Amino acid sequence: MTPQAVEFALVAALAYVALLFGVAYLGDQRARRGSFAWLRSSLVYTLSISVYCTSWTFYGAVGSAARGGLEFATIYLGPTLVFVGWWLFLRKLVRIGRTQRITSIADLISSRFGKSEALGALVTIIAVAAATPYIALQLKAVTTSYQVIAGLPLDNLDVRVGFWVAVGMAAFTILFGTRNVDANERHHGVVAAIALEALVKLVALLAVGGFVVFGLWDNPAALFAAVPPDFLASDEVFGPRWITLIVLSAAAIVCLPRQFQVIVVENENERHLATASWLFPTYLLLSCVFILPVAISGMTLMPEGADPDMFVLTIPLAAEADWLALLVFLGGFSSATSMIIVSSIALSTMVSNHIVAPLALRLSRRRTRTSGDVRRLLLTSRRAAIGTILLFGFLYFQGSAQSDALAAIGLIAFVGVAQFLPSVIGGLYWPLANKRGALWGLCGGFLTWMYTLAVPSLGEASPLGAAVLRDGPWGLTALRPQALLGLDGWDPLVHATFWSLLVNVLLLVLGSLSREPKPLEWLQATRFVDVFRGGADAGERPQFQRPATSEDLFILAQRILGAEPARDLFDAFARRQGIAKGLPRPTEDLVGDLERRLAGSVGAASARAMVSQIAGREVISIDELVSIADETARIMRTSQALERKSAELEVTARRLREANDQLRELDRQKDDFLSQVSHEVRTPMTAIRSFAEILRYTETLDSDQARRFVAIIHDECIRLTRLLDDILDLRVVEQGEIPVSMDTIDPDAVLDRTLDACEGLSGEVPVRTVRRARATGARVRADPDRLRQVFINLLSNAVRHNDKAVVTITVDSRDRDGVYEATITDNGPGVPDDARERIFSLFSASWTRAAGKGAGLGLAISRGIMHRMGGELTLEPADGDGDGARFRVTLPMEVSARQTRAEMPGLPV
Repeated sequence: MTPQAVEFALVAALAYVALLFGVAYLGDQRARRGSFAWLRSSLVYTLSISVYCTSWTFYGAVGSAARGGLEFATIYLGPTLVFVGWWLFLRKLVRIGRTQRITSIADLISSRFGKSEALGALVTIIAVAAATPYIALQLKAVTTSYQVIAGLPLDNLDVRVGFWVAVGMAAFTILFGTRNVDANERHHGVVAAIALEALVKLVALLAVGGFVVFGLWDNPAALFAAVPPDFLASDEVFGPRWITLIVLSAAAIVCLPRQFQVIVVENENERHLATASWLFPTYLLLSCVFILPVAISGMTLMPEGADPDMFVLTIPLAAEADWLALLVFLGGFSSATSMIIVSSIALSTMVSNHIVAPLALRLSRRRTRTSGDVRRLLLTSRRAAIGTILLFGFLYFQGSAQSDALAAIGLIAFVGVAQFLPSVIGGLYWPLANKRGALWGLCGGFLTWMYTLAVPSLGEASPLGAAVLRDGPWGLTALRPQALLGLDGWDPLVHATFWSLLVNVLLLVLGSLSREPKPLEWLQATRFVDVFRGGADAGERPQFQRPATSEDLFILAQRILGAEPARDLFDAFARRQGIAKGLPRPTEDLVGDLERRLAGSVGAASARAMVSQIAGREVISIDELVSIADETARIMRTSQALERKSAELEVTARRLREANDQLRELDRQKDDFLSQVSHEVRTPMTAIRSFAEILRYTETLDSDQARRFVAIIHDECIRLTRLLDDILDLRVVEQGEIPVSMDTIDPDAVLDRTLDACEGLSGEVPVRTVRRARATGARVRADPDRLRQVFINLLSNAVRHNDKAVVTITVDSRDRDGVYEATITDNGPGVPDDARERIFSLFSASWTRAAGKGAGLGLAISRGIMHRMGGELTLEPADGDGDGARFRVTLPMEVSARQTRAEMPGLPV
C-alpha cells in the first residue's frame, strides 16, 4: 500500500469505530423508546452469536488449514452439532436463564448449586484466567494486520497499536455495556453493533475468497490442481486431536463467557433458537467455504516463509487489490473488537457480581446505608473491571508480542473454559450433583489445565522451569506436565484435555456422592433439572419465607436499583395488594420477587445473601419443602422400582433354573419309568407266550400240567391287568380326577380287613405282622375301597422291598387332635435320603432299582387318592440307618365321632 492508502486505512478504521458507536447509540435510543422490533429479531440474535468467530478464526483458520489441512473444520463442526441439536441442550439452558434471571455462566453454576458465592468467585477467576490471554491474541491480530497493511516488518510488533485499540474498546464497552446495573437487561445497542460486525467480517471473507478463486485462477479446477502434495493427507484427520478439537469447540460455544452472554443472557425469545439452529451453522459454513482455496493460493503464490495466518490479508496486497485489503482489514478488526467488547461485558458482570458484591456486602454491615450506594458501586466496579481486564490483556500481549506462544492461545483458552462443562451438564441433568462436587471438580480441572497446558505453553518463560517440564517435579518422570503417568507422545492439547476433564468429572461425581445435597441445593436442582415441568414460568414462585419489614426491603431495593426503580417496583406490589398509598405488606411474594429482581443486578448468590441479611434467617417454605419431598420421593420411587425389577428378574431367573432342573429330573424319571414298565410288561408276556406255546404244540401233556400252565397264564394276565389299571390310575391322578365314593367308615376296620387279606403275601420269606395301639371307634369320610387300595400298596411295598430273612410289619393307629393317623412300619432297608423327595413323583421308579419289584406307580397313585379324600400320605423320618420305612396315613375325623370319643371314658382321645 502507498502511504496515502495507509492513511486512508487508518481513517477508515476510525470511521468504522465511529459507525459502531453510532449503531450502538441508535440501538439504545430506539430500545428506550420501545421501538426495537428489529433489535429483537431472530436475525440480529443469530448474527450476535457469530462473536464466536474472532480474529483467531478470521485469520488463523487459513493458517491452520495451511499447516494441518482439514483440522480447521473442527472449530466449526463442534458449534454446528450443538446448534443442530438445540432442542436437547440449548433450549433448556435458555429457559433456565430466563426463569432464574441468570446473568452469566458463573451465575448459572453458583445458582444451580445452592446459590454459592464461592462457586461464583471460582468460575469468575477461571474465566478471567482463560480470557485474558485470548484478549491479548485479538490485540496481536489487530496490531499484526495493521503492520501488514502498512508494510511494516512483523519481527517487531508495535504494541502501541494494541494499546489504543484496547483503550477504544474499553471506552465503547463502558459507554454502551454498563448503562444499567441490571445485567440481565438486554444490551440492545451492543448487540446491534455486534450484528453489524458479523456482516462485515462475513462479507470480507466471501470477498477475498471470491477474488482468489475467480480472480487469481482461471477456474476452481485449476486452483485445486495446484494443491501441494500430501496437503490433505494428514494422519491427524479423524484422529484423537480431531475428536478433541470438536469436543472443545462444542464446549466453547456455550462455556465461553461471551458466548453464554449472547446465547443465554441476550436471548429475547426461545423461538429464536429455532432460527439460529440452521442460520448460525449456515453462517459458519459461509465463513469457512473459501478457507481451503485461500490457503492453497497462499502456499502456491506467496513467497516462502510468508505467515500463513496473514494469507487473507497478504494475498490482496500482493495482487494490489487495495480496496479488498482494506475490507479484509476491517473484517479482521471487527472480529477482534466484537470479541473484546462482549467478553469485557460478560467478565465485568461476573467480577462485580461474584467478587465485588460479596466483599461489599460484608463491608457494608459497618457502613451507613444510602439510596443507590450499591448501584453506584456495581456500576463503578463493572467499569473498573472492564478497564482492568483489557489492561491485563494488553500487558499479556506486551510481554508476549514477540513470542509464538499466542499462536495456540485460542485452543488453550478453549480447554480452560471447557472445565465449566461437567458442572453445567451435571447441574442441568443430574439431581444429585451438589456444591461440594462442583467445587472439587472445578478446582481439580482448573489446576490440571494450568499444570498440563496453560503454564507449559509459555515455553522458556514458564514459571515451572525447563527442568520440571523435562523431568517432572523432584525428578518424578510420572508427573511430567505433558506426560502424566507415562502418557508420553500424546499431542499436548489432547493430553491436557483428557486429564483435566477426567479429573473434573471424577471429582464432581465423588464430591456429589460424598454427602446429601442440602435443602436449597435440592430446591435449585429440582428447578434446573425439571425446568420444563412447571412450564415457562417455572421458578417464579417465591422461594423463601422470611420475617422482614417493608421499610428494610425498600431500603435494600433503593441501594441496588436506585430510588426511582425501587419506588416503581414497590408501588406495583402495593397496587397488586390493593394498597393505594404506602409500602406493600412484606409478603412471601414480595420477598421472593425482590430477590429475583436483585439477582438480575448482582447475581443470584449475592441477591440471596443481601435479602437474607435484611430479612433475617431464611426458612424454606412449606411449598418448597413439598417440592423437595416430591422430587426426593420420585427419585426414591424410581430407585425402588429398579430394585424391585432387579429382584424380580433375579427371582425369575432362579425359578427358571429350578424349573429347568425339575424338567431334567422329570425327563430322567420318565426314562426310568418307561424302562421299568417295559420290564414289567415283558416279564408276564414272556411267561404267557411260553406256556401258551407249550399248550399249543405239546400233545403229551396230562390234565394236571395243563391246569398248572393255564393257572400261570391266568395269574400273569391278572398281573398285566393290574399294571394297566395302575397306568390308568396314573392318568387320572395327573388330571386330578380320581373317582371316589365318600362315606362314613371306620378306617381301622378297613385296615384290619386289609391285614387279613394280605396274610398270603408271604413268598420266599415269612411275614410277621405286629398290631399295636389302635384308634378304636374312629369315624372318617372316605372311600373304603380306595383306602384299602392305599393300605394294600403300603403293605405290599413293605414286603417287596424288604431284604431281611423275616419281614416284620408294625401297624398302629391313633386319634391325634381330631385327625386319624395310621402308621405302617417295616424292618427293611428304608428309603435312601436322595430318594425321599421323589418316591411320590410320577415317573418315579421304585427306589431299590431291583428287577421285578414293580413299576413304581403305587405311591404316586396312593398319595393322589389320599389327597382326593382330603387326607395325606407321608414318609416319616427313620429312627436311624436301616430302620426301615415308616409311612403315615392321615384323615380328618368327623366332628360327631370326636365328641363321642371324648364323652366315653377309657377310649384314647
